[in-house]
Amino acid sequence: MPKKTDRERLADLEARQRAMAEEVEQTRRALRGKYAEIVIDLPVEDLTEREFRDLLVAAIRCGGAAAVTALRALPEASASSQSGTSTNSKSSRRDGPATSMA
Repeated sequence: MPKKTDRERLADLEARQRAMAEEVEQTRRALRGKYAEIVIDLPVEDLTEREFRDLLVAAIRCGGAAAVTALRALPEASASSQSGTSTNSKSSRRDGPATSMA
């Protein structure tokens, strides 16, 4: 069997690299799909989309174990704050532009 030229080896390596990148993307999407299925069973409607996104971004940024440890240390939310009615008459939301936690 004749030895491959450098050009042929490079073409083969690039083809394998493309195939591997496709496989990585497919696996990433499958994993994200499994995580999305978990959310279906959670009462995420209690959060705004912004709160939900910020919560996930912060948890991913600091690492899952650190985020879980920090959140478990927090007290349970009271029934009035869970239902959206606040004992504080002043809104906790600001009228200014949203800022990123990233």
